[in-house]
Amino acid sequence: MMKLTDEQQAILNGSQGETMAKVMKTQVMFGEAFGAEKMVPVTSDYNHLVTSFGLKLLAPVYELMDKLLEAGAPSQQKFSVDPRPMDPNVPANILQKLIFHKFMYSKQDFYEEQLGKLGLMNEDAFTCTCYMDQVGNVPKKGDVLSWAESSAVVYANSVLGARCNRNSGIMDIMGSVLGYVPYFGLLTDEGRKASWIVRIETTKKPEAQLLGSAIGMKVMEDVPYVYGLDKWLGNDLNDLVKTYLKDFGAATASNGAVGLYHIDGLTPEAVELGSSLIREDAKVYVIDDAELERVKNNYPVMWKNKDASPKLCFIGCPHMSLQQLKDWTDNVEAGLKKSGKSKVVIPTVFTASPGVLKEFEKTDYAERLRKTGIITSYICPLMYMNNPLCAKMPVITSSNKLRTYTTSRYYTDAEILEQITKGGN
Repeated sequence: MMKLTDEQQAILNGSQGETMAKVMKTQVMFGEAFGAEKMVPVTSDYNHLVTSFGLKLLAPVYELMDKLLEAGAPSQQKFSVDPRPMDPNVPANILQKLIFHKFMYSKQDFYEEQLGKLGLMNEDAFTCTCYMDQVGNVPKKGDVLSWAESSAVVYANSVLGARCNRNSGIMDIMGSVLGYVPYFGLLTDEGRKASWIVRIETTKKPEAQLLGSAIGMKVMEDVPYVYGLDKWLGNDLNDLVKTYLKDFGAATASNGAVGLYHIDGLTPEAVELGSSLIREDAKVYVIDDAELERVKNNYPVMWKNKDASPKLCFIGCPHMSLQQLKDWTDNVEAGLKKSGKSKVVIPTVFTASPGVLKEFEKTDYAERLRKTGIITSYICPLMYMNNPLCAKMPVITSSNKLRTYTTSRYYTDAEILEQITKGGN
């Protein structure tokens, strides 16, 4: 049985009302299922929730949120939340829009009102990359979190050195309302040790999304310690490297179930503790050019017609950084100039957080990108592709997360650039 403090036991016994007692009971049961012996305080300034979409079928979620509000039990932290599922600027035909608004996300406005009352940071706090400076939800090293959203959790654990388990939706808000989470897994020193050594032996800088995919599918939920990336990334955890690790981590978390990785000489705990983070019985996985090619060639193509011409392209799952938007603008312009075209030949959507998009609009890059025909949006591409009519479309992406969860087809960044500026599969 979990050992509770007097305060925690009192909450469980009803000192703060029936609703808070149920929240505590839920967290205790969750912790005991994973062998947790105690609860620890949530110490981060902000929380992050994964459930951002007003799906009609989520009636129990709305009922739970109402009960929390009625009991006067809002989140003890302000929070960000995953991206919105709809944006009128993203291409959709009449039938697709009908399904979005009438049959899928008809409770969106209602749910966003609930989130506002519970403690949403601001109306722009809808993004899977809440840790961007433009959003402001950046945990400190050692902070204990109650987050959900696999790509955000793995980034917080690995790149920022915070501590968070791979929580599911609703468990995130419960930990924040309660102010405590069960102590197990990635919150513990032992749980953060690596049971895999990954050696990178490629002849060129590996594609972040492809490398993360290979590692995720091999190690699954285990913690990998990666050697050899310093050759391509260096040892400075700058914005460019953080962006690479954002995409890399999202692929490890979605193609596998990685909640934490260590990059030798680069990520905070690897710099501090080095090889002492590796378990004695760690397995070894070597990744060279041939292995990455093998992984890529084994991705299934979910299109009904595998030779179909792409009808839509999504870049930004997880959401793009400001530098990515700038770099892609330069690359698209160069690609169009090379092919003798003025606009992209496939409708293309770049997604980023509202805060990042606002900063992007302050630069001359924004108008330059518009001239190429590319659309920017705050949407969640995954939620867009959940529409059964959208799922039937031949959609391409350089996101291994989007490929994994939808019918989208994966291509590397270079291959995507070729397709949208020149055409052809």
